[in-house]
Amino acid sequence: MKTQAAIVLLAVLVGVVLGLGVYTFVYARGYSYLSNNPESCTNCHVMRDYYSAWLKSSHRSVAVCNDCHTPHQTLGKYATKATNGFLHSLAFTSGNFPDAIQIKPRNRRVTEGACRSCHREITSALVAPQGSAEIECVRCHFNVGHSAASYVVANP
Repeated sequence: MKTQAAIVLLAVLVGVVLGLGVYTFVYARGYSYLSNNPESCTNCHVMRDYYSAWLKSSHRSVAVCNDCHTPHQTLGKYATKATNGFLHSLAFTSGNFPDAIQIKPRNRRVTEGACRSCHREITSALVAPQGSAEIECVRCHFNVGHSAASYVVANP
């Protein structure tokens, strides 16, 4: 009898968690993040300035958010979207996020990889000598995609 009650309780808890998860996903328009539409990033008010800056940038005609901020492989792209989506929703739900967006080291590496991939002809000549630190595109060109927006780099 205790086992049956435990199973029912577990089923109810799983149902509540899944129900809240689905409700939150729909309410927050989480499905929009599965697309390549840059407007989906403006679902969060802190991204509106970055979106507006992207509209004015030179990259607007050649790249959308996913081109620079997610890996170019399908699995990596959606794994990054899922991880960032969870962490962003946790930060926004808790209110625990800085006013100036801070790019995390992993996302910085993803963006750096995108720069090097799209600009391969130029970046292939910028290989650091053995044993020295790699030259990063985003070190100097941190605002290329969002020219009018400000950036703060966390743990460069």
